Amino acid sequence: MPLSYSGGFKETAIRIREYEAVGVDVLFVPEAYSYDAVSMLGYLAASTERITIASSILNVYSRTPALIAMTAAGLDYVSEGRFMLGIGASGPQVVEGFHGVPYRAPLGRTLEVTQICRMLWRREALQHDGEHFQLPLGPQRGGSGLGKPLKIINKPVRERIPVMLGGIGDRAVAMAAEHFEAWQPMFFLPEVADPVFGPHLRKGNARRDPNLGPLDVIAQSYLAVVETQEEENAALRQVREHLALYVGGMGARGKNFYTTLVSRFGFADEASHVQELYLAGRREEAVDAVPEALVRGLSLIGNPERVGERIHAFSRAGVTTLNLRPVAPDHTRQVHDFAIVRKLAG
Repeated sequence: MPLSYSGGFKETAIRIREYEAVGVDVLFVPEAYSYDAVSMLGYLAASTERITIASSILNVYSRTPALIAMTAAGLDYVSEGRFMLGIGASGPQVVEGFHGVPYRAPLGRTLEVTQICRMLWRREALQHDGEHFQLPLGPQRGGSGLGKPLKIINKPVRERIPVMLGGIGDRAVAMAAEHFEAWQPMFFLPEVADPVFGPHLRKGNARRDPNLGPLDVIAQSYLAVVETQEEENAALRQVREHLALYVGGMGARGKNFYTTLVSRFGFADEASHVQELYLAGRREEAVDAVPEALVRGLSLIGNPERVGERIHAFSRAGVTTLNLRPVAPDHTRQVHDFAIVRKLAG
């Protein structure tokens, strides 16, 4: 499940232990331009016993590769080997607007960051001469020439921390399948996932190192096991609001990755309409314009039979982990819903 940016951290820790008890396997902590994810991940490491904690995602522009690697090694240490490093490129609005860093070569930069991280975890001296990073930094790239090829002082708990790539573009999908332990797209519609993602997953898998093991395909979804039509409508409304935010507002007109993805799912006109309404400030209308088929297709919302059907639809489409955002009205119901999903998933 993903965690929200907001909420009291002590209360969150208590609730997380309840989710852990009913079988939630992974906690994904996002980082956009709110609080940093690392602080919460460290707190959760001390507040849980079994569950995997994962960044979702750390962008590859706001930290150096070595700092990302050190941070991952530190979180793996305090969690006793329960950390997953989720990284990605984010987008130009955040990277350039919030961090003031040019949004250039996102895929090449991401791959080099991953290579450097794995070197550091193996306790190799950091020597890397790539297109985007040079370690040590030499005079030809503005360095003093005094840099040394250092290795991390501590011995990491694991020399291979799992790395998850967050990405939805064709090249990103292929790169995830070739080089990463896990891949998470923002949205995953099972019925059309193969024509949209399949060719690029197969391309990357054909070049995959067997030592990586099978790719963990992590699909985000929304969860509510409902008893009444009123409950169902309320849950679906939350999904509409979340989708409208991303399809409508998470990117500029003509440069919104999520609008493009939803268009590829078969909702091009609807996605464009949602974006136009949202950017015009007509947000309630944008929420209403999110197509019903998309809302239901991305969700595990309904009675247990309906939820079970959607679980198996995701599984048939190749998903190995579901990242479920609970949308039931209160914490007790959300814990109950996760317990039901655990049984339905077997």
